[in-house]
Amino acid sequence: MSDVTQIPEMLHPQRSAQDVLLCDLCETVPLESNCELCNVNFCKACVREHLSDSSKKHNVVSYLHRKSPSYPKCAKHADKHGELYCEKCDIPVCSTCVSKKHRGHNLCGVLEKFASKTEMLQKDLKELESRIYPRYEKMASDVQIEKSELQTNYGELTTAADQQGEVLHQKITAIVNRRKSNIEEVKKKHLAALDKNTDKITQRITELRKIIEDLKKILNTKDVSLTSTYKSRNGEFRQLPPKVRVTLPSLSPSNINKDQLNKMVGSLSSLSITSEKHGYTMKSPEAASSPPVKPLLDEPRLTATIKTRYERLFSVSCLTDEQVWTRGHNKIMKLLNLRGKLLTSIQTKTGIGLRDITVTRDGDLVYTDDNNKTVNLVKNTQIQIVITLRGWEPLNVCSTSSDDLLVIMISNDRKQSKVVRYSGFTETQTIQFDDKGRPLYSFESYPKYISENRNMDICVADREVNAVVVVNQSGKLRFRYTGHSSNTEETFDPIGITTDSQSHILTADSYNHCIHILDQDGQFLRYIHNCDLHRPWGLSVDIRDNLFVAEWDTARVKKIQYR
Repeated sequence: MSDVTQIPEMLHPQRSAQDVLLCDLCETVPLESNCELCNVNFCKACVREHLSDSSKKHNVVSYLHRKSPSYPKCAKHADKHGELYCEKCDIPVCSTCVSKKHRGHNLCGVLEKFASKTEMLQKDLKELESRIYPRYEKMASDVQIEKSELQTNYGELTTAADQQGEVLHQKITAIVNRRKSNIEEVKKKHLAALDKNTDKITQRITELRKIIEDLKKILNTKDVSLTSTYKSRNGEFRQLPPKVRVTLPSLSPSNINKDQLNKMVGSLSSLSITSEKHGYTMKSPEAASSPPVKPLLDEPRLTATIKTRYERLFSVSCLTDEQVWTRGHNKIMKLLNLRGKLLTSIQTKTGIGLRDITVTRDGDLVYTDDNNKTVNLVKNTQIQIVITLRGWEPLNVCSTSSDDLLVIMISNDRKQSKVVRYSGFTETQTIQFDDKGRPLYSFESYPKYISENRNMDICVADREVNAVVVVNQSGKLRFRYTGHSSNTEETFDPIGITTDSQSHILTADSYNHCIHILDQDGQFLRYIHNCDLHRPWGLSVDIRDNLFVAEWDTARVKKIQYR
């Protein structure tokens, strides 16, 4: 027997009930509590330190009242527990499995894996309860609201069709009445020609009767003197007066086919049903966000004018159909309602360099700063830099239907320009050249407002080259629009650009004081040149397809109904 007293080794509490149970953190003081989330044991003094990690929802209980997780059965050996976890195969394994099939694989304790999985479950539960489920509820509510508005909206379409039919009926009636009046005039001319001819014939008949009567008298009197002086006029009357021939006019109605009639009545654009990425929501077979299809108005209507109190106004971006963010000549961005009331104002981080603004699908404001070469997110009035460029200067920006950001930028040396897509503020796409390697966009730092169409085309108003440049979602050039041959006095001057629910492209023609409306293939449809527009600059369309126009020199935003 050795005379040295052996001190028993302190083992893990799971291995022996007789071992001293020490705190897993300090490893010196006996434990008292257990965190069921992290599966960690600790003493009274270490509880506070463990709970200081607020990123997890800890559940600390007395060690004696803890819920001990049960080990899973090994899938291969029913009489053994899976005390280890194979990261490669993603399954619990027992010691026998480790020595046979899982040699060399990354292994960890199954309780350690249980703790990390429990943490993941808590995070998933928190996200489901606080973010995902409320969005589903809101989407369901939005669909119900839109369904309740269907009768009214489609009733307006039916009324518009009736009104168009009445307009056509009135025009056709007016044309028919004019045609009847023309027929009456022609009839009078015809009758006058016949009357004139009748007068000539009647005059000759009178003369003939007089000659016949005179001849009978001469023959009855047998007067030698009268007979000897008689001169015959028969030759004169053998030449009958000309007969007036008038050809009756005819009415030749045009052959009107169904296509012509449909065109006169007006066209109904097709119902567009799409699915959109919507934050955390999943794609759906139906779309509930597009407003009812309405035709373009012949005379757009000005429905509101907002005084921004800037000296110069450059950008407008809709938050709702009654609230808009604006960017003017200074470092302040303003959120205004339709009456011009200031709701919120945000000052840029640098105080200078504010270039453009857009609103994300979540309603957050984003702005570009060409002074410090950044793209910035404003969330609950707090500004955070989300993108920092190197060697490039951001110009204009837009938020897409999938909540990506499209930023058009130029190089610091003014020799290159490009459009970059950011998903989650990570660069995912660059658009710079056409199929022949030629630059798509000019290199000047003039405004290059940008918008994404509903068909995923990317539309840029490139003022330097007087063109709207449109590429598809993969970056391939679709077309360039360089203006419409019309009576505009100045060269086409595209500045602001936006798109609506029917994939119309709207661009501000600043020097000509109007808006061009194009279809998705670049075909000119019509102007918006009334509403007292003056130097239109930035454009934005809300979810109901109301157009908001930022006027550069009046510093006013005009809300226009054009559909």
